[in-house]
Amino acid sequence: MPLDTSIKKVLVIGSGPIVIGQAAEFDYAGAQACRVFKEAGVNVVLCNSNPATIMTDQAMADEIYLEPLTAETLKRVIRKEQPDSLLAGLGGQTGLTLAMELSKEGFLQEQNVRLLGTDAAAISRAEDRELFKAAMLEINQPVIASGIAETVEEALEAAAKTGYPVIVRPAFTLGGAGGGAARDESELRVIAQTGLDASPITQVLIERAIFGWKEIEFETMRDAAGNVIAVCSMENLDPVGVHTGDSIVVAPTQTLADREFQMLRSASLDIITHLGIVGGCNVQLALNPDSFEYAVIEVNPRVSRSSALASKATGYPIAKITAKIALGYTLDEIKNDITGKTCACFEPTLDYVVVKMPKWPFDKFADASRSLGTQMKATGEVMAIAPSFEMALMKAVRGAEIGMDSLNRKNTEGAPIWERLRRVDDRRLFTIFEAMKSGVSVEEIFSITRIDRWFLWKLQGLADFEQALEGEGLTAERYAEGKRLGYPDETLLRLSGADRLPEEARKAVYKMVDTCGAEFDAETPYFYSSFDRFCESRAFPRSGRPVILVLGSGPIRIGQGIEFD
Repeated sequence: MPLDTSIKKVLVIGSGPIVIGQAAEFDYAGAQACRVFKEAGVNVVLCNSNPATIMTDQAMADEIYLEPLTAETLKRVIRKEQPDSLLAGLGGQTGLTLAMELSKEGFLQEQNVRLLGTDAAAISRAEDRELFKAAMLEINQPVIASGIAETVEEALEAAAKTGYPVIVRPAFTLGGAGGGAARDESELRVIAQTGLDASPITQVLIERAIFGWKEIEFETMRDAAGNVIAVCSMENLDPVGVHTGDSIVVAPTQTLADREFQMLRSASLDIITHLGIVGGCNVQLALNPDSFEYAVIEVNPRVSRSSALASKATGYPIAKITAKIALGYTLDEIKNDITGKTCACFEPTLDYVVVKMPKWPFDKFADASRSLGTQMKATGEVMAIAPSFEMALMKAVRGAEIGMDSLNRKNTEGAPIWERLRRVDDRRLFTIFEAMKSGVSVEEIFSITRIDRWFLWKLQGLADFEQALEGEGLTAERYAEGKRLGYPDETLLRLSGADRLPEEARKAVYKMVDTCGAEFDAETPYFYSSFDRFCESRAFPRSGRPVILVLGSGPIRIGQGIEFD
């Protein structure tokens, strides 16, 4: 379908101030949308209360309102500007909730303003816990045993049916806000009330806890004609129970057999088709590691934090393509900017591993609880790309700006290793590595953490390498192995006690992210470093113009938000 020429003027809702659970990813998405609409000749009206964003630059929109993101503000702007359309799915949960409020009141219909992309009915079926559960049952998609509650007493009744422990998931909230896990009635009373207060519709889902299951995500895309693709699969290192924003995430999935992968991929595409999603959508699923049993956790009918990760991991611009679909285009009509040849209906192919590591604010709040659960606590994250999981993980640790260049963290707490292994906190990765180097087996760690053995054996390989390095020194063979695993030269020298590197010291080369596993030549790729004999960036054609290096700002943290982006 060609461009919908009836779209003349669109109101874009921004994401407001940076909050935990909603950071720069929605400025990134909204800025892409504004560019797409401007290029299409559509008049763009933007409302966002955060001045430190790219989307509030004058070039991004025709009219910009730096106003509070409330229903009353949007009503005033709509009456004044009289847009014919509203884009809500690229402004995070804030934009989605406000758009739904205006739709349910009948204000959008009264002003002849239509929602672009996913319509209000589909959003409600995805976000409202009761409607979502009913929708999944309609297509025989398994959901976790649960009950809907609008009062604390109803929550207690639902928990009595499902059995404890339970997870409380408020409807229409961001980053798991207001939710948590309850082991008994007294804990549930507190968490249920918090969740009800946090939910804009005063509704929570009381769900049977399935701690220990794998958490898998699929970032998907669907157009109005019904074409669907899975853009990227992602796997949480932590099992279900830790918010995906607080977990180390790996793309593509590493521990799934092909039958498991295809089963979950098909489920994700069936779900977004049944819900009627138009644009990007994140589907979260839980998989029993001991069988083919799985359950649908939730669906985000909008561009999310995971969408930003999937976009950069694959080179597939999810927000931009979502905006083009909102304008009426279908996936086969949208060109892939990186290859210049393929279209957006080609599923990306990853010939590398991506690791996302969260950035937590605990250095600013020394007395805050470091425990992680269903409420997100991270303020940002870093992403690392490499040919192997080990190299990507090591790169992510260095990128997180926590003063570490390996997994060796000095224990300053004094608590025994067995006690610390049972904690689910931001130091979990380093505690596991410490335990491995002290002789604790993979099976013992698995029985405590329920982290998949594949990840644990990869960490065990790093621990074995370091112990061999410390005991036998830095030989040429061990140096080559260390570079393959992602260790910097200075770290190898420090761990081995050597005073110089082997004569054939390796240099970094750069590989391409091209969305297609080198099946087609890339016109505008981006690069990641590795250690290899062939450097793909040297083979990339140069323009002959002067080159400027721009240094970015690293992960979002307290004191440094998106103003430097």
